[in-house]
Amino acid sequence: MPGQSAITTFTRTIMVSSGVFSPGHLGELTQYLPFELVDDVLDRTRTVQRRLRRLPSRVGVYFVLAMCLFPGAGYLRVWDKLVCGIRALGPWTPSEKALREVRRRLGPAPFKKLFEVVAGPLAQPSTPGVCYRHWRTVAFDGCSSFQAPDTPGNLGVLGKTRRHRGGLEGYPHVRLMALCETGTRGLLGAVFGPTSEGEPDYARRLLSRLDDSMLLLADRGFSGDEFLNEVADTGAQLLVRATLRRRPAVIAVLPDGSYLTRLRGRTFRVIEADVTAVCTDGTRIGDRYRLITTLLDHRSDPADRLIALYHERWEVEVSFLALKDTLFAGHVLRSADHSGLEQELWALLTLYQILCRSMVDAVESRPGTDPDRASFTVARHAAAEQLMSAQGILGPADDIGEIGRSVLAALHPTRRPRTSARKVKCPMSQYNGSPSENRPRTSQRIATVGVTVLSHPANPEESAARDREPGFRELTLRLLRTESDRAWRTVEISRALGITVTSRYRSLCTQINRWAEEAMLIRESRGKYRLAPEWLGSVN
Repeated sequence: MPGQSAITTFTRTIMVSSGVFSPGHLGELTQYLPFELVDDVLDRTRTVQRRLRRLPSRVGVYFVLAMCLFPGAGYLRVWDKLVCGIRALGPWTPSEKALREVRRRLGPAPFKKLFEVVAGPLAQPSTPGVCYRHWRTVAFDGCSSFQAPDTPGNLGVLGKTRRHRGGLEGYPHVRLMALCETGTRGLLGAVFGPTSEGEPDYARRLLSRLDDSMLLLADRGFSGDEFLNEVADTGAQLLVRATLRRRPAVIAVLPDGSYLTRLRGRTFRVIEADVTAVCTDGTRIGDRYRLITTLLDHRSDPADRLIALYHERWEVEVSFLALKDTLFAGHVLRSADHSGLEQELWALLTLYQILCRSMVDAVESRPGTDPDRASFTVARHAAAEQLMSAQGILGPADDIGEIGRSVLAALHPTRRPRTSARKVKCPMSQYNGSPSENRPRTSQRIATVGVTVLSHPANPEESAARDREPGFRELTLRLLRTESDRAWRTVEISRALGITVTSRYRSLCTQINRWAEEAMLIRESRGKYRLAPEWLGSVN
């Protein structure tokens, strides 16, 4: 009837822990970090409270994780979000000092252990985009964009990064190194610390996470001979980009133009190719790639297919984007001391991983859907809403839940080829300079991509035509192959190569000694060397 209004009353049931444990939850995400798991981790790390307090250790764990879900909110605002769905239970409101104290009591150990529990592959091998042939594709990379408060405690451990143009950065920076599953952008492992330590050194700490079911993709920072052999020793396959300055010596050229080489006694395959992309606005973008791989068979692993596969490495960059921009919203870390920073970062990584797991669970409920269509932003907002309403804490494990339904309702379209402008927007960045010379000013869709695999030049004239000046190793190999049964003196090699400058001769002698240690040459007597049998391959 006109003028009348109807009133409807909604009731809902919330299942939470009882008493002082009731604020300890993450909404629907609690199913991925259940109470039993948190209690077990606290027990293993000896961080269970000695007497039952108003802020038990379990509640402190969930509070720190919620703190990472709401990085822009203060302690009391984060607490309000934890309890706003259970106000009827009358939970008490602690002081900021009490919340700081529970963080101090816990320390970083339980959060590191939690991350180690949840870290690992997320998808089934049959999920689209997860595997190449029967290998799960993973990628290494580092990120130095996390900023810590400028306090004496942080400066003593992290220091400050010196800018490219002089001076120091305003904040201490943390370097995060992650091993990422490229198909789902989930993390298999992570380490972090000061930026003074190089990325390969951090990556070595994650090699134990690799096994023979994986294919590692990595950029030029991980192409050192020693590191490549360490990766291969794990049993994992690898596909790593090398700098164009490297000139690997050739054992044999394969029919597809790639060639075999040996690095520290192990055989690798090298692929060189020109990749050209034409954008919809007509802009042409091109680059030359040199890839090193343990996939030696050109029939089962064609060069052009591996060139296309290498670009899956960029998925780890999307992981960092989700971590530092979508989840952490570019904020400076909260903690004023190193122990607090470790706790905060392990909690952030744990929260990121269980969000990725919820996305993969949703996608796999719809067979044939690629996980890269799932939106991390949608999952994060849905998780925050479920936390504030205290829904799904003890829901059924076989249900994708509200987070999963939100993800499936907002799937991205199938990914289209595109290129990024790759502009540095921070004026204080050490990388801030002129934009890339051959890239468009704005991101563009790519109309066509052309891959031209380059055959290895078999003689110096062809090398010069390709702007590929052969190095001492390659020139020495070509020389020694002309008389493979002969033992050559160092001085004979230098004369044949036309080396007359004393400094270049000394450099050649040093390299010959190293090649003998690497079993490329056999030392027959002092100053006399013969080519090892495995290096007698044809270059035709």
